[in-house]
Amino acid sequence: MINYKVVFLCPLLLAAGCGSSSSDDPSSSNIAITAEAETPVVEVPVIDVPVEETSEPQADITCSGLAFLPFSSAVASDSSTGFSASNAIDGSFISTSRWSTASMNQSLTLTLEQAALVKGVSITWLNEDSRSYSYDIEVSTDNSTWVPLATSELSDASTDRGVFTDLTDTTAKYIKIITTGNNVDNSSNIVEVEAFGCQTDVVSNIELIDWYLSIPVDEDTATKAESIWENEFNDDYFHEEFFFNSLDNGLVFRSPIEGTKTSENTRYTRTELREMLRRGNESISTQGVNANNWVFSSAPQSEQDKAGGVDGELVAELAVNHVTTTGDANQVGRVIIGQIHANDDEPLRVYYRKLPGNEKGAIYLAHEIRGGDDVYYELIGTRSQSASNPSNGIELNERFGYKITVVGNSLDFVLSREGQADITETINMSNSGYDIADEYMYFKAGVYNQNDSGEEKDYVQATFYKIENTHQ
Repeated sequence: MINYKVVFLCPLLLAAGCGSSSSDDPSSSNIAITAEAETPVVEVPVIDVPVEETSEPQADITCSGLAFLPFSSAVASDSSTGFSASNAIDGSFISTSRWSTASMNQSLTLTLEQAALVKGVSITWLNEDSRSYSYDIEVSTDNSTWVPLATSELSDASTDRGVFTDLTDTTAKYIKIITTGNNVDNSSNIVEVEAFGCQTDVVSNIELIDWYLSIPVDEDTATKAESIWENEFNDDYFHEEFFFNSLDNGLVFRSPIEGTKTSENTRYTRTELREMLRRGNESISTQGVNANNWVFSSAPQSEQDKAGGVDGELVAELAVNHVTTTGDANQVGRVIIGQIHANDDEPLRVYYRKLPGNEKGAIYLAHEIRGGDDVYYELIGTRSQSASNPSNGIELNERFGYKITVVGNSLDFVLSREGQADITETINMSNSGYDIADEYMYFKAGVYNQNDSGEEKDYVQATFYKIENTHQ
């Protein structure tokens, strides 16, 4: 039994591999009081005297890594436009959820949940007409003495994505953004602010050398999802929108509805790992029955001899932090959190789905027959777009685990949660068509958004604490 704990992360909104049209789901738990001698009591009048709040100086924090730093509150010098300061830290990137001011030289003061070594801030500005906003950033340990870290910064007028500002590593509890208008008028509109840094060294237990990461953007061409290959990915890779650490040493995956896709065969965006058994040896092709991929032990012996592994197991621990809440009823709230992918089809897809009106989410599986239809298996709740709240469902930010084990044509799936019995499902793949020559497999893990109909800035997000893949 694996030990789990509930982790409450602030949802982040704006912050790989192959796709198949079969992922377009048409619907939509291993893890004494001592009495003292009575004395005379003398009642003394109590006078309420105002006490001035003071704070001890914050000792400098020393740590490495970049992790998401959650805020506890936001206060603005001006919210006369009706868009309050709290909108800027609510985890929503939809433009109607923002802080706005019509005047120059206004400030937005954000309080971190805990003091941290602040290393950078990502600001998403409302940018519907190519505006460039001007701003300063200051930090403080006591909300009194401020240290300027960025002066006369300009946002990128060509994008409505988050703009990340590197800051000199500084211990802080408060972050202040001072707005100084834009190139059109004196107003400022901030949709979301996210801070990154650390409180202690950030260390993930997930080995990344035998995975590559796909993110839903290409910084150069914006036409196809970008792949971060093993050697680059294993070197402290960080992306403030899509992939970053959590303070409790998890890896956060985020994927908005908008963004580029991995292929023409998929409708949806993803921030997802693709298994790479070659472990950075780029002389080995990513595709084919070779040292990069694995096969079932039911495949011909000649295929097993060529493959990088035979049969396999994937163990994951995670918490889903956010799902989409806008869009078509048959798509809202869906995300794939793990897969087995073959050449063109998917022997397994693991879904989490939470509908907007429900407190808890469902878990179900899809097994795709090679070249054929999907067969669904509902483990918790249902995949229906009108499903009621599952009594034994999984809440957002609730930590759980799953294990996928394949031996020959038998696929076992185990869902684990602390304090609950495991839920298991066995899929017989004898007639599924994967035990032939030239069919290769690879695991995938992360978030594969299953919604392309909602608000562009709506998103899915999950934090993974364990991803372990093994083969014979």
